[in-house]
Amino acid sequence: MEPIKVIVRYVNGKVIKGFTQNFSPNKNRFHLHPAGKTSGEVVEVQMKDLKAMFYVRDFVGNAQYQEQKHSVETKTPGQKVEVTFMDGEVLIGSTLSIDPERLGFFLFPADPKGNNVKVFVVTSAVEEARFL
Repeated sequence: MEPIKVIVRYVNGKVIKGFTQNFSPNKNRFHLHPAGKTSGEVVEVQMKDLKAMFYVRDFVGNAQYQEQKHSVETKTPGQKVEVTFMDGEVLIGSTLSIDPERLGFFLFPADPKGNNVKVFVVTSAVEEARFL
């Protein structure tokens, strides 16, 4: 399996950028190889500690780019949804399903030009998810 470029954000605010090859939305942990580390360091990430995992185009992004916070017309599959995290951050995009009994769900961001390709949202970090 090809390494996936991700940024993991913990509920406590901690952020780690790196690569994963064994993430599964049905498992309670996965391994992350932090970006820039040449020592072969591996971090075991517990899903219960996460807010979300962002699949990104690059680790730096574009600070000048103003990401669309409103729902824009895209051809992404699923229903449009607004997700509000416990810390107040709001993401808008689409999802195929939200099941509160599962660890999380995938959200495809509304802005197709943003740095985030898709986001795995951890259900326990969500204050509210409402369909638009």
